[in-house]
Amino acid sequence: MQLHAIRLRAVAAGVAVLAAACGTSKANTNASGPCTPAKSPVITFAAYSTPREVYGKIIPAFQAQWKKDHNQTVIFQESYGGSTSQAQNVANGFKADVVALSLAPDVDLIKKAGLITHDYTRGPDGGMVSTSVVVFDVRPGNPKNIHDWNDLTRAGLQILTPDPAASGGARWNIVAAFGAAERGKVTGVTADDAGAQQLLTGIFGNVTVLDKSARDSIKNFESGNGDVAITYENEVLTAQKAGLPDQLVIPPSTILIQNPVAVVDKYAAEDCVTAVANAFVDYLHTPDAKALYTSAGFLRPTDVAAAQAGDSAKFAPISDLFTAQDLGGWDQIGTKVFGTDGIFTKAFKDAKG
Repeated sequence: MQLHAIRLRAVAAGVAVLAAACGTSKANTNASGPCTPAKSPVITFAAYSTPREVYGKIIPAFQAQWKKDHNQTVIFQESYGGSTSQAQNVANGFKADVVALSLAPDVDLIKKAGLITHDYTRGPDGGMVSTSVVVFDVRPGNPKNIHDWNDLTRAGLQILTPDPAASGGARWNIVAAFGAAERGKVTGVTADDAGAQQLLTGIFGNVTVLDKSARDSIKNFESGNGDVAITYENEVLTAQKAGLPDQLVIPPSTILIQNPVAVVDKYAAEDCVTAVANAFVDYLHTPDAKALYTSAGFLRPTDVAAAQAGDSAKFAPISDLFTAQDLGGWDQIGTKVFGTDGIFTKAFKDAKG
């Protein structure tokens, strides 16, 4: 599949999500002149697909706390989808007051559109509210004997991973493999750009489906398709908690996923919900919210050493854990990995023609 075809599909999916989400109007919107606060504020919340269940617990908890403190009911209109598609929708006019996305470049896309005017990274935890790591979800008993990134290049293996044009999770997956190779942590792969490209070419030569979001990819895997899904750790932990037979494999070298949340200043101001939106984002950094994130398999510590060590209850230790910053930061990754002449761009072309 050509990259331009993937992008066209992602745009079409985003338009459908946007049209559905815009079906409910917001009574407190006033785009011209001073706004009038609504008796019951309405927050439009746009998030990536994976944490839908945990926000299904966090949002009611915030609503109860706000009701207790302010004697006011806050209404949430929620939209979930691929992180990049969600960011594109907001930048193109979907009036979300708060966004919870998979990775910083998706929030930056909205910021570059002039809609986020504050520096969200100066907030608590650098603006990040949840963490995870990239792992493999395999069949019970791991019949294909998958343990490391080089195992994903074996002939005949069927791999599921989301579409990088629509999904932030897809890009985390790619950067995890790229970083492991560049750091010299993948057996049989040279620790340089050529080795990283070779690894990505081998992996994507085995990718059979590119779903539009990480959640869709896992659902596809759990329906019986594929031998392995590259995904978030929390997705596998959530499946196991639900009694599903998903088996978690953590590669020896992987990346610490950090998920940002931000108020969309322009839209929140127009909707007269800035104070409530900021309070909600602040609430996401409270111990109560963090406990809910952790219960859903998110929130390894933001400290890399602590995240790598894991704990005795939920999170297993990892041999080599790195961050996007260890690879030069997202600006450098965007050019080097996903740019026109980027390592993944060339690898994907080699893999798919």
